[in-house]
Amino acid sequence: MIQKLDYLQESPSQTAGPYVHIGCMPNFAGIDIYGGDLGAQMKTGAVQGQEITINGVIYDGTNTPLRDVMIEIWQPDAAGLFPSANETRGTPDPNFTGWGRAPGNMETGEFMFDTVKPGAVPYPDGRMQAPHITAWIVARGINIGLHTRIYFDDEDQANAADPILSRIEFPSRIPTLLAKKTGEGAYRFDIYLQGPNETIFFDI
Repeated sequence: MIQKLDYLQESPSQTAGPYVHIGCMPNFAGIDIYGGDLGAQMKTGAVQGQEITINGVIYDGTNTPLRDVMIEIWQPDAAGLFPSANETRGTPDPNFTGWGRAPGNMETGEFMFDTVKPGAVPYPDGRMQAPHITAWIVARGINIGLHTRIYFDDEDQANAADPILSRIEFPSRIPTLLAKKTGEGAYRFDIYLQGPNETIFFDI
């Protein structure tokens, strides 16, 4: 007798596959549609706070750049406010989306975000979190998108008090979450999927 299924089952996880850019970033893939890819522009006008760029490369376990990767980021504005109808702490910057999506360059693997330096946001217990950006990475061979955070190496005091960074068991690994300042308004954040410099990923 066939068993009746009266409950919902979780679908199996899938890799991003070879068509992630066609589906998520068609203009990058050479398909002119929608007037531009979603997430390509995070600033829609004059923004508040410090404008920054973040560049980086995602490396696999052999230190080879992933060239077909896609990365998304979420962050608050310079005042630490999210562009959400549920934001009750103030009025978010109307010219900042808080969300971006970027591909890796098909030759070098390099990605780039043109954004603003985020402000501090409160932790549920009231402590302030250091300025940071949440990142999500997908590529062929990654079954479940990887989550990490981008902190900033010029925020020593805030980083030392951050409730997430202070929970990391091995402090020697904290630098894998720090974007390095390379110039005025410029930061470098490389991501390592495996190996001795493996980036810390979060189970979300």
